[in-house]
Amino acid sequence: MAGIFKDKAKTKGVTIFSYAPNDSLAQMIVDAWVDRGFESQLTDRDSNGAATDLAKNVAKSSLAARGIYLNSAVVITEDEYDKDHILNDDDEVVFVLPKLSRVTPRSGQSLLDTAKLLMAATPNGI
Repeated sequence: MAGIFKDKAKTKGVTIFSYAPNDSLAQMIVDAWVDRGFESQLTDRDSNGAATDLAKNVAKSSLAARGIYLNSAVVITEDEYDKDHILNDDDEVVFVLPKLSRVTPRSGQSLLDTAKLLMAATPNGI
C-alpha cells in the first residue's frame, strides 16, 4: 500500500486526509498542469530525491497566496506517493499533485472542475 510515512522503515504512517476541493487550491493544480516551469519548481528534488529548498519555498508561498499558511509544505507527484514519501520533518504537510496524464485539455476550456474532481480523488491531493 502506497503512502506517506514518518520513518524510512515505513512503520509510522501519517494520517491522510482530503481537503474539500475549492477553487483556490484547484487553480494551483491547473497552474502546475499548464505551466511546466511552475510544476518543475514545485517538484524540484535533490540528488537524494528530497524536496529542495526551492520546491519547499515555492509550495509554501503558493499556498500562502491562497490563504494557507504552513511552516513546511511539500508538493509531491502521484508517482512519489506511490513509491512512499518519507517526511523530512514533523511539521511537513504533504500535498499530492494529480497526474496531468489523467486530463484531456481542450483549447479554450477551463480545467478548474477537472482539477477539483482529481483533487478529491487523488490520495491527499492538493
